[in-house]
Amino acid sequence: INAEYMGTLSECLFFFRPSALMPKRDRKEEGGEEKPAKKAAVSRAVIVKDVDPSEFIIAYAAYLKKAGKVELPKYVDIVKLAPRSELAPTDPDWYYTRCASIARRLYVNPGIGLGAFTRLYGGAARRGTIRSRFARGASGNVRHCLQQLERLDIVEHCPNGGRKLTKKGYRALDRIAQQVLP
Repeated sequence: INAEYMGTLSECLFFFRPSALMPKRDRKEEGGEEKPAKKAAVSRAVIVKDVDPSEFIIAYAAYLKKAGKVELPKYVDIVKLAPRSELAPTDPDWYYTRCASIARRLYVNPGIGLGAFTRLYGGAARRGTIRSRFARGASGNVRHCLQQLERLDIVEHCPNGGRKLTKKGYRALDRIAQQVLP
């Protein structure tokens, strides 16, 4: 099929549609139906799933830091986040970010336990000339974050194992999500 043929075919199809030839006001006069006006967007509650995860985690970490209710561990400036890491985190507020990340993850997937979080925060263990392989993240940091969130009554133990958010936790996270969404 050549391009010239395609051009004439599309022109033919355009001209055989009578509605395409008439302006909008003429269509209305000719008995065509008028589309109803669009209704105003109904506002609904914004939840954590509606917001970009990275923006939410940054906002919730800032809230946790500003509230001052989370106790930092003594080793916060020298600890590594995984045995595979060589250095401590460079962000001075990494603990608040980790707490916010854990809270968001529990919002999305309730019932996650400590082992699942160590897999979640794991990564490639680079072993020099040998091939890399997966290594888990440190569990002590995650455990301390979960304990702090439990102390704030945001997280509770699940009866089937793992942890989940409390009703107060869901409300708090949704309130932060409402502030994040423009």
